[in-house]
Amino acid sequence: MRLARLRLAVRAAILREGRLLLVNAYPGAQSDLWGLPGGGVEPGASLPDNLIREVSEETGYEIEVGAPALVNEFHDPASGYHQVDVIFRATLTGGNERLIDPAGVVNRLCWVTRAELAGLRHKPDRLAAAVWGDAAALYDPLEVIVR
Repeated sequence: MRLARLRLAVRAAILREGRLLLVNAYPGAQSDLWGLPGGGVEPGASLPDNLIREVSEETGYEIEVGAPALVNEFHDPASGYHQVDVIFRATLTGGNERLIDPAGVVNRLCWVTRAELAGLRHKPDRLAAAVWGDAAALYDPLEVIVR
C-alpha cells in the first residue's frame, strides 16, 4: 500500500420539504453513486466558508451552515487515498439551481425522500440516519472506498 496525504472535505446535508439534495460527482455520468454536495477544503478558510463556496459552485444554491451531522472517512487501500468528510446540516438561503461546477465533476442533482434514498446507491452508508435521525453528530470509522 502506498501512503498518501489525508484529504479533508466538507459536505452539506440540505433538506427542503423533507427531501435531501444529492449530486452525482462522476464525470460523464459514469457511475450511479450519489452523495452530498461539497468538496475539498482549502487552507485559510473555515470549514463552513469552504462548504458555502463548494455548494454554490456545484449547485448554484446559497446556504447557511448549521451543526455537524456526521464525520465519515473512507480510503482506498490499493492507492493509499484517504479522505475525511465533515457533513454539516445546512439550509437554503438563496440562489438558483444550476450545475456550474468549474471542475466539471458534478453532472446532475436530485432531491430525494428518505424512502427514495434507500433505493439509490449512495455514500455514506449512514446518511439517512445522520440526516433524518435524532442522534447527535455521528462518526463513521474508516471504510474502504467504493467506485
